[in-house]
Amino acid sequence: QVRLKESGGGLVLAGASLNSSCTDSGRVVKGYTTGWFPRAPGKEREFVAAINWNGDSTYYGDSVKGRFICSRENDKKTVQLRMNSLQPEDPVVYYCAATGLAGTTWRADVGSWGPGTQVTVAS
Repeated sequence: QVRLKESGGGLVLAGASLNSSCTDSGRVVKGYTTGWFPRAPGKEREFVAAINWNGDSTYYGDSVKGRFICSRENDKKTVQLRMNSLQPEDPVVYYCAATGLAGTTWRADVGSWGPGTQVTVAS
């Protein structure tokens, strides 16, 4: 069972960087791709990044390409999201989940959502 929890949110100034982590505390039976789906106030979660189980393939949404970097720790149960050049319009709460592609759309396993970690960017 996938049990994900995000950490590493905080308050930063515009243009700054921040690292967030997503850790699986469950017993991993089968590897999976981990995705990040942050949500801005009043909006739905949006896909921004994903990384496969081996950590050798990454995927990014257009809004973060060139700014965010997704990586997986050697234990494979922790995924890092390095967020560079954060702007006030970037989403506020960052969620991770097991994910997969449905056509051209990244879909999260709704049963795997973590509680989220809040990122606030001050202008």
